[in-house]
Amino acid sequence: MSGTTPLSAGPFSGWLREMQLALEIGCGTDVPCGDCVACCSSSYFIHLGPDDQAAKRRIPKELQFRAPGLPKGHAVMGYDEHGRCPMLVDGKCSVYEDRPRTCRVYDCRVFAAAGIADAGEGKEAITRQAVRWRFEFPTPADIRLQAAVKHAADFLRDHADLFPDGFVPPNPTQRAVLAVKVHEAFLEYVDDTGKAKLPAPKQMAQAIIDSLE
Repeated sequence: MSGTTPLSAGPFSGWLREMQLALEIGCGTDVPCGDCVACCSSSYFIHLGPDDQAAKRRIPKELQFRAPGLPKGHAVMGYDEHGRCPMLVDGKCSVYEDRPRTCRVYDCRVFAAAGIADAGEGKEAITRQAVRWRFEFPTPADIRLQAAVKHAADFLRDHADLFPDGFVPPNPTQRAVLAVKVHEAFLEYVDDTGKAKLPAPKQMAQAIIDSLE
């Protein structure tokens, strides 16, 4: 299949439910990756949380480092000189059944969902894959939901100064995920065509903060 051929991402509402569940409980998302390993070879530091015991047992200790700024029990795994995860062997994840939560919930469709066209520096392979996804919108609800996620991503980018320090991550991946988490704060302001009439920025920012509490 061509590297520019559009890929079906499925109905938006179904994808969003699955993504929210994955973020809430850490279950895997059903991403039709095919032979793509862009996320495994794009210089990501992989977080290993206290609940990633199976992954920690299979990942060599010398590849696990204390996660800066996080409590004991949190670690990170780096990447090799080519930006690849050291657990990527012969083009496949060698610990797939026990992969960390970070990997289980990763879904590059989140960039298409949030309308973020660039996955960031060093993530060109992910960007090329992400722009191929095409969601389906069988109902007005699907249109409203994606519009809410997109408006959330745009608002977080444009009004980061209205939030506490560190609330809006500079990382495009984390910002897209945060947009998914807070999109419900935007739903009441979005109509069935996807257009939005938002309140004053400070009011909207507070609504976003309140939605996470």
